[in-house]
Amino acid sequence: MTARRNLPYQYRMVRAEQGRDKVAAEEILALLSEVLGRDLPLRVRDWRGAEAGPQGGPTLHFRSRRAITGLLYAPGEIGLSRAFVSGDLDFDGDLIELLDLLAGELENLGEAEDRVPRRVMLEHVRALGALRLPPRIPELELRRRRRGPGKHSLRRDRRAISHHYDVGNDFYRLFLGPSMAYSCAYWRSEDVGLDTAQRDKFALICAKLDLSEGQRLLDIGCGWGALLIHAAQHHGVRGVGITLSREQQAFATEAARLAGVGDLLEFRLQDYREISDGPFDAIASVGMAEHVGAQNMAAYAEQLSRLVVPGGRVLNHAIASIAPPPPVSRSWFVDRRSFIDRYVFPDGELLTLSATLRALEGAGLEVRDVEGLREHYALTLRAWVDNLRGHWDEAVRLTSEQRARIWWLYMAGSAAVFDRQRITIFQTLAVKPTRDGRVGLPLTRGALIGDLLH
Repeated sequence: MTARRNLPYQYRMVRAEQGRDKVAAEEILALLSEVLGRDLPLRVRDWRGAEAGPQGGPTLHFRSRRAITGLLYAPGEIGLSRAFVSGDLDFDGDLIELLDLLAGELENLGEAEDRVPRRVMLEHVRALGALRLPPRIPELELRRRRRGPGKHSLRRDRRAISHHYDVGNDFYRLFLGPSMAYSCAYWRSEDVGLDTAQRDKFALICAKLDLSEGQRLLDIGCGWGALLIHAAQHHGVRGVGITLSREQQAFATEAARLAGVGDLLEFRLQDYREISDGPFDAIASVGMAEHVGAQNMAAYAEQLSRLVVPGGRVLNHAIASIAPPPPVSRSWFVDRRSFIDRYVFPDGELLTLSATLRALEGAGLEVRDVEGLREHYALTLRAWVDNLRGHWDEAVRLTSEQRARIWWLYMAGSAAVFDRQRITIFQTLAVKPTRDGRVGLPLTRGALIGDLLH
């Protein structure tokens, strides 16, 4: 522990009263060490520029005393997130590196009340002159009481999707780039660039689905239409894309027209439960199953099975939780009190791969190929972060500084958790059996994806 922390509390209080701002950084470091149960491996800077802690590496910058009360009222991820989004907390250095370092500490912060008496925490906060300063709760934080059976109703899912996606197509273009693909890219090497990696992802999906001219393709959760446009241009398919975002639907329809395939594609504002005009020769669901929820996964898989022709292929591309979960995986994506649920993906749920496979098989689909892309998503997220930071002023102008900070924190934190195997992602290919059991898949995996192996 630091010498600073070993000072008697009464002596620290006297020093604080004599020159509060001069020792604020040391007091913050002592507070954080108290709630963590050990020294924090980061440097701290206070609102007057004073610093404390080890040299080198990332630095937490407490721009306001309100960041302190934020941790008091909500120890852990939510308190840190609120302070960062509101601008009361900042940092120097690589945010992904910082969040990677903090990931192992968030569990300890969340359990602080079980280990550290609230009286001790209040003494630190009082010494910093922050006791009467309520934390800022950003206006973009979404807090809803209703849980349970109504969680994934049609109405609530529409609102959840709109909350995330209807924030402006121009804003998304800043970090997604020309592809407007908001899902994990496929990196044949780390230096190919984001746009190439996204095109390779489209090609990979089309190869796994074995698309050919005249086939009918359904894209569930079609986003801005990039996959369907690629499939129509390169394979001559006719396609239907569904989304719950009005902005995505309008963008995709116009993008298809400009690409010369508007007559082959239809984009609908529709929930997957409302589709009734099957069958389709193939179905893709990319980055959408995370919104389905555990309680609806079996019904979702049954709908896929109903909508695809016998012998037709279904590709499900989704983030997954890891079983058994590592110690620090709980909060970032899967806890309803997490930053992700409050600010980014309300009502999102991650299933394990095994749960997804059980649902698909329970619906009568035969699983034929599973590919893990965890490292690919870490690379994709890092590229998005670089794009957002490179267009920061424009991102703030198009939305707000709080919105830009939310997406920065979300993508940087996600890169850290994918990189460190705290969550993962899989592409799962399934086929609907025919009466004679012949489904026309090639004998080898190499033949399945062809030239993409080279």
